[in-house]
Formats: sequence, C-alpha cells, structure tokens
Amino acid sequence: MRNQITVPRVPESAWFKSSYSSGEGGECVEVATTGGSVHVRDSKTLAGPIVRVSPEAWSGLVALATAYEA
Repeated sequence: MRNQITVPRVPESAWFKSSYSSGEGGECVEVATTGGSVHVRDSKTLAGPIVRVSPEAWSGLVALATAYEA
C-alpha cells in the first residue's frame, strides 16, 4: 500500500532557478515558495516529482551547501 499526500498545485510563475544556474542544461533545481512550504524540482523534468520541505529545512540545506562550497 502506498500513502499519497495531496499537495496543492504550484503555479508555474512561482518557480525560479538558482542564480548559479548557467542555463546550459547542467544540473539545476527550481524552487518555489507557497503556503509556508518550499517546493523543489528538477529543472530538466518539470512534470517529475516535487519535494516539499519547511522553510527551516530549506534554510538548513542552503546553509550546508554554502558551507560545502567554501
């Protein structure tokens, strides 16, 4: 049995790519913030799965990525 969670649809206008994205088809994610959640998807697979996390979890991930980059 699979548990399925209904997630509100995120408007296409809400999605944005990282400022680090070169637009050359590399590995990139798109992010949208709606209703107190942060939604993340693969920019190459727009109809694919979406990960939804809390703003606090997203901030933690960004902090880890920033620390790793340094």
